[in-house]
Formats: sequence, C-alpha cells, structure tokens
Amino acid sequence: MSERPAEVHPTAVIGEGVVLGPGTRVGAYAVIEDGVVLGRDNVVWPHAFIGRFTTIGDENKIHPGAIIGHLPQDVSFDPATETYTRIGDRNTFREHSQVHRATQPGEATVLGNDNLLMACSHVAHDCLIGDGVILVNQASIPGHCEVGDKVIMSGFTGIHQFCRIGRFAMVSALSVSNKDLPPFFIYGGRPALAEAVNRIGLRRNGIGAEERGKIKTAYRLLYRSGLTTNEALERIGQEADCAETRELVEFVRSSKRGIAPGSLEGEDSLSAKPHRRGARKAREERDAEE
Repeated sequence: MSERPAEVHPTAVIGEGVVLGPGTRVGAYAVIEDGVVLGRDNVVWPHAFIGRFTTIGDENKIHPGAIIGHLPQDVSFDPATETYTRIGDRNTFREHSQVHRATQPGEATVLGNDNLLMACSHVAHDCLIGDGVILVNQASIPGHCEVGDKVIMSGFTGIHQFCRIGRFAMVSALSVSNKDLPPFFIYGGRPALAEAVNRIGLRRNGIGAEERGKIKTAYRLLYRSGLTTNEALERIGQEADCAETRELVEFVRSSKRGIAPGSLEGEDSLSAKPHRRGARKAREERDAEE
C-alpha cells in the first residue's frame, strides 16, 4: 500500500476532523463532511459526496456523483440523530450510486468488501451488505434489508423492506420480490420466482460438484416435490446434507417474510416449453461433464 500523503484538489470541501489515509486522492468539488474517516489509497472522484459519521476502509473508488452516508429517506428521521455508514475495502461506487446512513441512534448501514454498485444503484438505510455483491444499474435495496455474499442483482431489480437475499443468489433483470430469496438460486419475474440453481455462480466460486448436486436435490425438494416447506426441509437434511444445504435450511427456517415461491415452468417442470426442456438437457449434459 502507498505511503504517499493524501492529495486533495483545492476546490474540494473537507469538513472538520476528517481523516484521509495515505495515498487517498480527493477530486475537484467533492464534499466530505465532518468526522469522516477514509483509509489508504481511496479515490474520491470529482463531485462525489461523503456524509458525516461515515467510515471507509482502503482502496475504494467513489465515482462522480456518488453519495455515501447521506441522510436516510425516512420522513420520521431527525437529521441530528447520530447514525453511521461503515464501508469495507476495495468497493466501487459508480456514478450517482447511493448508500444512506442508518435511522436508529448508534446503528449503521454496513457494506463489506469487494462490492460493485453500478450507476444509479441504491442501498437504503439500515442495510447489511456482504462481500462481492454486484448491484447492476438501477438495482435498489430498500431499508432494513440483508444481502449475502456474492449476490448479483441485475438491472432495475428491487426487493421489499426487511427482506433478505441469501448467498450466491442471482436476481434477473426487471425482477421484484416482496419475499426472502434463499441462497444459491436464480430468481426472475414480478413477483420473483425461484427458477433454477445458480450453477455457474456456484462453480465459479469454488462450490464442488458434489455440493452442487446436493443443492440441486434441495432445490427439487423445496420447489418441485409437492411437499410442504417443513417436509421439504426435513427431506433435505436426510437426502442432501452438506454445509451449503444446511445454510439453505437455516435461511428458510429463520425467514419472517416467507420465501419466494418456485416457477411453474422451471428447469424440472413437465409443463416447460420444448425449447426450455432442450436447454435443460444441454445444461445437464454440461454438468455431467464437469
């Protein structure tokens, strides 16, 4: 990491008590409010805004027009309330993306490491975002939501307040959900339905073939067997037990909003259109080769 001193453009507005780590650069007309702490080697591009009570780690990139740690969009919020935004390392905030601070005294909106928030994406107050999450353009996370590691939310997607999205889930473009989205699956539609196992995402992130097979069995039991949710969870424990399926079972059992239902024309449905059945066969052949 760099030991160069921080560089601040003369037109930038820097509040009182701001800490800028070595190698951090602040561009023209950027605004950093009182008490903000930035670690090493961050880049704050021109016209970016970082609000008070924000802490940011190392090697983050905050692009023009991005807003980090501003007031929550809550009509009952008192701006004098001390709430926080905490950002980890190596995150990228593209143009006009937004992350708002929490609403309750002493609480924080939290983002982990290595996340990518594309242009105009939004993380609202009191959210907890894991590591390696990608929010594509205009994807929106409202207040009090939790998003697990390596989730991908495609363009113009959204969920309801207080919802959770499990690890390695992928949400297709233009989809919206008012339910929790369990880990490891692909979701699509309005409302979003569980359509398939996220095989490619799992393989790319080091989940082995045996575990992927058990996740596929769990998917069929949960969404294709006709069993009740509780019956399906019991069968998953008996027939497809591994660390990942235990994580899935715990996620479903702990859901307060309920989970997204399955698609009627998903990868194992007899009613699927012929071209979908053909695509399913091709996927199964690729899986067998792996």
